[in-house]
Amino acid sequence: MTIQGRYDLFLVGLSLVTIFISYSTLATARLLKRWQPPGNPLLDRGGTILRLFLIALSIVLGLISGLDATTLGWTLHQPLRQLLVGAGIGITLALALFGLSRQASKKGGGRFVSQRFIEMILPRSRVEAYRIALALGPVVLLEELLFRSLLIGGLSPLLPAPLLMMLVSFLFGALHAPQGLWGMVGAGAAGVIFGALFLAEQSLLAPIVAHYLANLVQIMLAMRFPWKEEIDQLAGISSTVD
Repeated sequence: MTIQGRYDLFLVGLSLVTIFISYSTLATARLLKRWQPPGNPLLDRGGTILRLFLIALSIVLGLISGLDATTLGWTLHQPLRQLLVGAGIGITLALALFGLSRQASKKGGGRFVSQRFIEMILPRSRVEAYRIALALGPVVLLEELLFRSLLIGGLSPLLPAPLLMMLVSFLFGALHAPQGLWGMVGAGAAGVIFGALFLAEQSLLAPIVAHYLANLVQIMLAMRFPWKEEIDQLAGISSTVD
C-alpha cells in the first residue's frame, strides 16, 4: 500500500472512531438522565474494556497513518520536565476550574452545572476513590490519543495545527454537554490548554499528566468539601464512553 493509501485509510478509521465515541458519549449521557446506574459509571467493567479496545485501535490508526512519532506526540524527550510541567498545569487547572465552577453553581445552579452527573461519579468510599483513580487512566489516555495525537497531530498535514487545536477543543467541550454549560466551557478551555501543551512539548506525556491530575484533583476537592452546595464543583471531568 502506498503512503497516500495508508493515510487515506487512517482518515477513514479516524472518522469512524471519532463518530463512534461522540455518539456513544452523548447517547450514554441521555440514558443516564433517565436511568440511575447501580454503581459508578467510571467503574463499569464493560466501559473499561471498550476504552482499552479503543486505545489499542487508536494506536493502530497512528501506526497506519505513516506519520512520524514526533508529529503524533509519541515521544518521551525530557520526561522529568514534562512530568513536572504537566503536574503544575494540571493541579493549577483543577484549582481554577473548581473555584470558578463553585461560583457558577452558586449563581446559576443546574443551568450551569449538572449535579446529577457529578453525584454519579463521586466516590462513596476511600476504596472506591482508589479504584476511580485507576479507572481515570484509560479514560484520559483515550481522550488524549484521540483529541490531541490523532485529531491534531494526525490531521496536521491537512490543516494548520493551531486551527485544529481550536476546532478539536470545541468538539471536546461539546462532548461534555451532559455536565451542563460550565462543564462544556471548562472542558473546552481545558482542551485548548492540553492542545497547546501538546504542540509546545511535541509529546503526549505532558498533556496526559495535566489532564489526569486536573480530573483527579477536582474529584479529591469535591470529596474534601462534600456539602450539598459544593457537590457540583467539577468542570470538564473526563466522561468519554461511560
